[in-house]
Amino acid sequence: MKHGKRFNHLSRPVAHRKALLTNLAKSLIRHKRINTTVAKAKALRKFIEPILTKAKTDTTHTRRVVFSYFQDKVPVKELFNEIAPKIMDRPGGYTRIIRLGNRLGDNAEMCMIELVDYNELFQPGSRLTQERANKRTSQAEVQEVASQATTHQEAVPSVPQQETNAPADVDSENSF
Repeated sequence: MKHGKRFNHLSRPVAHRKALLTNLAKSLIRHKRINTTVAKAKALRKFIEPILTKAKTDTTHTRRVVFSYFQDKVPVKELFNEIAPKIMDRPGGYTRIIRLGNRLGDNAEMCMIELVDYNELFQPGSRLTQERANKRTSQAEVQEVASQATTHQEAVPSVPQQETNAPADVDSENSF
């Protein structure tokens, strides 16, 4: 019977599930976005959102509590020094799940889970967000954005070719 089972066990024993969620959370903190299955992403969201809420108050106690989840000081340091200041004014909802389609091998539904404040495309006030809100993006505007992206790249200076002092009609080295 399935009475009282309120979360997805992901078909794993307790220790394996805890290790899986810990490693997914470490990867999410390190890379700011990861690709995984939808079931794992939903379980990860329930696992990491309380940790991110705890990280908003930077005390020794909360650092130790977060360390007890990860058992690694590198993600704890990155969480408190880089991520926590960015999410300080957000009341919750620190992650976003974007569905990507099905995996080729086993047809599992894949998604990308990311930290909301680290995606520049969806930030309020960005040009892409305004264009999506207005829904007036034409081909000319898309080409303009593409041309701006190419103009921002640094131009490679051309190297002048060295002139040779040997006469053009006499090949002294290859005369056999």
